[in-house]
Amino acid sequence: MTLPAILLKSGREKAVARRHPWVFSGAVEHVSGDPQGGDTVLVCASNGEPLALGAFSPQSQIRVRIWTWDAQASIDQDFFRARLQAALRCRQELRLFDETDAVRLVNAESDGLPGLVVDQYGGLLVMQCLSCGVERWRETIAECLVAESGIERVYERSDADVREIEGLPPRTGALLGAAPDLPVLIQENGLRFWVDVIQGHKTGFYLDQRDNRKRVAAYAKGGEVLDCFCYTGGFALAALRAGAGALVAVDASPAALDLARQNLQLNGFPEAAVDWVQADVFQHLRGLRDRGRKFDLVILDPPKFAPTSAQVERAARGYKDINLLAFKLLRPGGTLATFSCSAGVSMEFFQKLVYEAALDAGVQAQIVERFYQGRDHPVSLYFPEGTYLKGLCVRVG
Repeated sequence: MTLPAILLKSGREKAVARRHPWVFSGAVEHVSGDPQGGDTVLVCASNGEPLALGAFSPQSQIRVRIWTWDAQASIDQDFFRARLQAALRCRQELRLFDETDAVRLVNAESDGLPGLVVDQYGGLLVMQCLSCGVERWRETIAECLVAESGIERVYERSDADVREIEGLPPRTGALLGAAPDLPVLIQENGLRFWVDVIQGHKTGFYLDQRDNRKRVAAYAKGGEVLDCFCYTGGFALAALRAGAGALVAVDASPAALDLARQNLQLNGFPEAAVDWVQADVFQHLRGLRDRGRKFDLVILDPPKFAPTSAQVERAARGYKDINLLAFKLLRPGGTLATFSCSAGVSMEFFQKLVYEAALDAGVQAQIVERFYQGRDHPVSLYFPEGTYLKGLCVRVG
């Protein structure tokens, strides 16, 4: 069978030759055949030389997401089984299950499966189909996941905003096996957490911060801690376990805070150990500043301020403002753990924004650690955009 083909403009083969998995619409000279969303297409250089096979997306600026640079390969069940086997083997070899039963099993482009995210929560897999290509193969992929992992329940959380860009409607629900009993119980670094995989952020929990929760908690012992955008208590409980003296945790979501309180109880901490505050974080921090409150550790883990590169300028103001407020709330010798999960904000740019915030706050500050996403969120060397989570641990003088 002859595949539809994408002919690239002259001089636009470079990214594909360097194994970047995206072909943008502006690089396309001509489309032959009549490919529909998710169809496999042959990507060709301007001289007609076959370069790769990918999934076609007619509405997205990312017109093709590349499956393989072997133009003779077959994109079929065996292809997906092999990719999933490799991803699962990687997680086993990293010995991640020694410290948790909640792990990212498939990290999209960086595992050679663009648009596919799979997270394991104990005996449940949560799958996100975020591209036309994965959408086309979703049932095959789910069946292969069950066969390779031995986990029989797959719940779908294909409700991220990026699906709209792909021209796909949101979809959630049990894909294979029974729907999950809520909430789902997981363990991480000696703590236990209830997770809402149906309504919670991302697939229910911020698995990418597992290692950072442990590292940041080391600065909490004996001190007063302010945890901003606390969600369901991941950083807060890690800080308590490390010996925090007092803790204020702030989030705008009443549902997240309710689950956070349940997680506090689940781990045997007294109810009074945390002052849970439902509020807009920016407004609450301004109020704390005006009242002269001070803390030894401030944690900033906000949601995406810049989902796309087009929103970076607006996001920059948000990052600078929130970090400026945090610096004003720190005691001399205190520590700020600050994060950005916006893929459009590089580590260099994020550091510049934190520097500008420190300058405006009039504090002396030094970086003592840098943070990235956990080992179960690997980044392909050919896909630097996969490094979306970055953070700084900053000590003020």
